[in-house]
Amino acid sequence: MNKRVIIVILDSLGVGYMEDAKDYHPQDVGANTFHHIIDANPYIKIPTFEKLGINKIVKHPSLNTVEDHLASYGCLNLMHNGADSFEGHNEIMGSKPKKTYLAPFIENMDEVKQALEKEGYHVTIPDANLPYLLVNDLVIVADNIETDFGQIYNVSAPLDYISFEEVLKIGQCVRTNVKVNRVIALGGENVTPEHLQESVERREDGLVGVNSPKSNVYKQGYKVRHLGYGITPDYQLPTLAKKAGLEVSLVGKMQDVIYCDGAAKFPGVDTEQVMKDIIHEMNHVQHGVIAATIQETDLAGHAQNPERYANRIELVDRYLPEIIENMTDEDLLILSADHGNDPTIGHNQHTREKTYLLAYQKTVEPVSLGERKTLSDIAATGAEYLRLDKTENGASFLPLIKIT
Repeated sequence: MNKRVIIVILDSLGVGYMEDAKDYHPQDVGANTFHHIIDANPYIKIPTFEKLGINKIVKHPSLNTVEDHLASYGCLNLMHNGADSFEGHNEIMGSKPKKTYLAPFIENMDEVKQALEKEGYHVTIPDANLPYLLVNDLVIVADNIETDFGQIYNVSAPLDYISFEEVLKIGQCVRTNVKVNRVIALGGENVTPEHLQESVERREDGLVGVNSPKSNVYKQGYKVRHLGYGITPDYQLPTLAKKAGLEVSLVGKMQDVIYCDGAAKFPGVDTEQVMKDIIHEMNHVQHGVIAATIQETDLAGHAQNPERYANRIELVDRYLPEIIENMTDEDLLILSADHGNDPTIGHNQHTREKTYLLAYQKTVEPVSLGERKTLSDIAATGAEYLRLDKTENGASFLPLIKIT
């Protein structure tokens, strides 16, 4: 039998703040991304989500509660600290989050400089008043100024002047010498070293780094690799599937943040293109994993734009019937998110929220999956369904839905 697991993540579509937010993330208390988006857009049209059973989770008066809904339903707690897309996705794929620390890059700059110099790189600090590292007069190592304080360092490069492979080596050296949750190696073409340096800014909270949109690295020939702390792909669902000889396709942001050697990769931010790529892969992958992330929902959250957010959910909903139609009786479809990003909460960062969980198979009666401890239950279930080795983290909910 050719079984497939199809995972679709709507980035940041949370369904209510976690209890521990009261102690560790008080700014997120009251957050409920999905519910508040519907509050702001009460005429939202998501009939397929409704048929699957989303209102058994969201419980919003503007949505229809379909009693004979199609999918098993529940919610997932975040095991990783805070609310981070990279850590969230790796948790979804079966990694157990490791304890990291928060620190602005300046606290680690000297140690990283020495490590890079030991590897043979020429490293300078061009401006002591705007401190960052300049490697070989081309690559900038500094804070990521587009995310939460002290979580991520960027290694930014002009790819007409240096190969991405060399940028990745620099990134790996930085990664080895810091314990923040992520180091991002990135770069673009048609970007001069001078313009990249001119794009360095100091944020209000003191972080110093490249303003990536201003630097134009995203516009042409963009390449990126996210390097997480303590993450081993070997025990994640995609790598387990690939090692077992199955097919693996990573679509949209999923291929940015999940590493799987040999996987087919379909980069893309545009929601419609991501949905089309999922359907394309469903018409080609016979046995294995198709995992995709819709990123534009998260971008709308950061922009504090609930109307745009609702529009992206509606667009996903319009493609869901075609996904369901293309499913066989041997397919398992799982829909979820990686954290929250409530555009109405009063700040423009991720919110620490539970995520919804919908699991659908054509021949199975839906059941309640309850409130679960970790996003990794998605991968654990996929691994059991495909009869793979166990993921590092997570408990399968397969016994509850009795898929055979």
